[in-house]
Amino acid sequence: MEVGRCRRLAVAPMMDWTDSHFRNFARVLSRHTLLYSEMVTTGALIHGDRERFLRYEPAEHPLALQLGGSDPAELARCAQMGADWGYDEINLNVGCPSDRVQNGRFGACLMAEPALVADCVAAMKAAVAIPVTVKSRIGIDERDSYEELVAFTQAVAAAGCDALIVHARKAWLQGLSPRENREVPPLRWDWVIRLKRDFPALPMVLNGGVTHLDQVEGLVSEQQVDGVMIGREAYQKPWLLANVDRRLFAAENPVSTPQQALAAYIPYVERQLADGVPLASMTRHLLGLFHGCPGAKAWRRMLSEQAHRPGAGIEVLKAAAAQVRLKAQDRELADA
Repeated sequence: MEVGRCRRLAVAPMMDWTDSHFRNFARVLSRHTLLYSEMVTTGALIHGDRERFLRYEPAEHPLALQLGGSDPAELARCAQMGADWGYDEINLNVGCPSDRVQNGRFGACLMAEPALVADCVAAMKAAVAIPVTVKSRIGIDERDSYEELVAFTQAVAAAGCDALIVHARKAWLQGLSPRENREVPPLRWDWVIRLKRDFPALPMVLNGGVTHLDQVEGLVSEQQVDGVMIGREAYQKPWLLANVDRRLFAAENPVSTPQQALAAYIPYVERQLADGVPLASMTRHLLGLFHGCPGAKAWRRMLSEQAHRPGAGIEVLKAAAAQVRLKAQDRELADA
């Protein structure tokens, strides 16, 4: 499926969360949702273990690589690496407000330099044939007027940006933690919707505060935006993704129950275990699979307590799943 259509729903890039293990699990639940890598800095790709940061499994497509940086030449070089590795999209992070990111002169602080962001986009566009996109905020600090957001958008659109993903909150670069910056500044969906009206030719994706597929369907079907990006809600309650293909892409859902999803993921876990990957590296992404179901607490407890033990294997997952089945049977008997 063409990557632009897959922007109807995307899972946000999240440090320490959206690694390859999570993405393979997400792909069990939805074939068409656009997935993103964790942010990778240009320095890490140019000077570090390139394979470690870029490797992924073919099943993860459609897949975007998010880059952090502010040097146009370095970003162009890294975008080319991503294209060579087969990523479907290159995304520039202009939204992260953490101190570490600011100290490297990238992330949300770049919203104060729209001309530089435009240069970065233009350099990456010249280097690759795949889409180049930008993920931003609606503003930073006191630079938070709608007019300034428009000026930023005009700059990146003129540079050839293929889509703008807008976290509908401003960011405070000082005084708020990254977590507080996700929760304290007011949500302004209306600004993103208005921005789409003002830039109808630029694909626009809304990020921030979306927790239900009903919201996604409303925003997309009414053409208020071209797509929606969901972050922690999709990670902590991953079953949310299981109805995406039917509701947003007119395709069959890959699985119909959390138990089927687990069964479909187990072969991947077994391959990774055979390669020496610790079980906990994968099970940490599964804690929310049975959210709201009988046995969810027992599932989380067993994985949390058992998966970290030396030599833990697939039997831990199977035993935890058995606990869920027992709790479900108990509930059925109680309701009979």
